[in-house]
Amino acid sequence: MQALTTEQIRTLIARGKMKDTLFQAIGILCLGIALLVIFLLVSDMLMRGIDRLSLDFFTNFASRRAGQSGILSAWVGTILVMLVTAMAAVPLGVAAGVYLEEYAKRNWITDIIEINITNLAAVPSIVYGLLALGVFVYAFGFGQSILSAGLTLALLILPIVIVSTREAIRAIPAMIREGSMAVGATRW
Repeated sequence: MQALTTEQIRTLIARGKMKDTLFQAIGILCLGIALLVIFLLVSDMLMRGIDRLSLDFFTNFASRRAGQSGILSAWVGTILVMLVTAMAAVPLGVAAGVYLEEYAKRNWITDIIEINITNLAAVPSIVYGLLALGVFVYAFGFGQSILSAGLTLALLILPIVIVSTREAIRAIPAMIREGSMAVGATRW
């Protein structure tokens, strides 16, 4: 095996820097093209639709008459579904994450629970939708309601909330935990 000279090493480094610069320029060019296309689409949409946007469009409910139709019901429905989702998923997810990280004993049951939580985060949303259709809509009799939609989304984000809570607790340094215990904090 032949040793490289200093000049050969400098040539290889310069060639690598040139490739990096070229790749960076191509990436910036692609980003610029994508941003230009998005800008053109949004500006075309605004130019064609700005005369149809009015306060009535945002404050009216849906109507059979196109001129009187609005999106207020969609906004209200979205806000209500998100409230139900947050009220169901956040307390339950944070409590489960804190329990699993701080209080649960490490054994085969908690290992199975951790694996299942991780696997549930990878389940496609259509599976949750079908489950909710069978359970919330038909079995529990909630029908097609905001409660059914909110609980379905809560099931969908619950594994993510649990995993995020556990990771946040793990990120707390031991010194801060010990310091809080020193000033009188309890595990509760």
